[in-house]
Amino acid sequence: MLGLGRGRAQTRSSRSMSLGGIDYADPKKKSNFVGKILMAAVLTALCILMLKQSPTFNTPSAFSRHQPGVVHVLVTGGAGYIGSHAALRLLKENYRVTIVDNLSRGNMGAVRILQELFPEPGRLQFIYADLGDAKVVHQIFSQNAFDAVMHFAAVAYVGESTLDPLKYYHNITSNTLTVLEAMSAHGVPTLIYSSTCATYGEPEKMPITEETPQLPINPYGKAKKMAEDIILDFHKNSNMAVMILRYFNVIGSDPEGRLGEAPRPELREHGRISGACYDAARGIIPGLKVRGTDYKTTDGTCIRDYIDVTDLVDAHVKALEKSRPGKVGIYNVGTGRGRSVKEFVEACKAATGVPIKVDFLPRRPGDYAEVFSDPTKIKLELNWTAKHTDLQESLQVAWRWQKSHLNGYGSSLVKSS
Repeated sequence: MLGLGRGRAQTRSSRSMSLGGIDYADPKKKSNFVGKILMAAVLTALCILMLKQSPTFNTPSAFSRHQPGVVHVLVTGGAGYIGSHAALRLLKENYRVTIVDNLSRGNMGAVRILQELFPEPGRLQFIYADLGDAKVVHQIFSQNAFDAVMHFAAVAYVGESTLDPLKYYHNITSNTLTVLEAMSAHGVPTLIYSSTCATYGEPEKMPITEETPQLPINPYGKAKKMAEDIILDFHKNSNMAVMILRYFNVIGSDPEGRLGEAPRPELREHGRISGACYDAARGIIPGLKVRGTDYKTTDGTCIRDYIDVTDLVDAHVKALEKSRPGKVGIYNVGTGRGRSVKEFVEACKAATGVPIKVDFLPRRPGDYAEVFSDPTKIKLELNWTAKHTDLQESLQVAWRWQKSHLNGYGSSLVKSS
């Protein structure tokens, strides 16, 4: 009985009081509840006040909004050899730069150099992404206010393209389509497209003009031409400003020694002749392999037009400056002078000071005998002319970077200036 009475008493005390059929809440409990609400409101107000005092509160990223007087350029493949040099030049010219790269061929070390050189907020951002993922690409475009795209990202070895053509059609043609769709969907008005003289194949007449028929003979050149065709077909019903730069064989590096070329070791066999030259001079490989000595040229080796990377990125910047809505510009970017592979080898020996051993081997599939440009059009319309045309000097500049970066961007024996 006693236990039951206590239980009933406790039950009553927890109920509301009833007077004349009307229930009234316990005043003590009501006061406690109101106090909690007031405390929560005060804390919320304090949090909001503190956030408002923060300089980043309700302020969108500089990269996510258009800013008068500032041109925001997306550089695809900006961690690569040419892309990183282009990003450096754009940053020096006070452009805002976003680099997108999946680092399959690029170097994070190059990006870090750029970040150290331009640490100010709103100057440079790096986004790790694969352009083959359309959903991710559209997300990047939706979160950033791009004014232009410089599309460098691509695999770019002729020999490799003959061994794995599907990789090249996916990476070059399909990914360019994805970028173009994202530009169209998000209203990005300007495209500077990195193309190649490989789209011409093996022309009957030299030098090559922009009117030379495009008859590529390897998957790399075919994939690039397909990408060009997609861009030009799209442009027929678009007001986008488009510049297509078909450039020739790129050499050299940043004259101030901040950036260089550092291909992955497994790709050395497919890489540029300049990279093979430096590897031979450093003893990484036993000698230089010259493929093909029976071409119909003066000394039997291939003839190429070697363009310094500094001149090349200058052409890209001029193309960006001269681009106009609704207009298409197509330009060859070269020196206008062809040099044989044997000439190149001798210049490399002189630049490195090393008596490099040379092995002469059969032709490489997909190569062509002679290619050099007629740069008249780009000179007349963009006021661009190659300035770094001393082959040995360009190789010496790149050799200095190679010697001070024996493991590429993984090490630096001399602090970059």
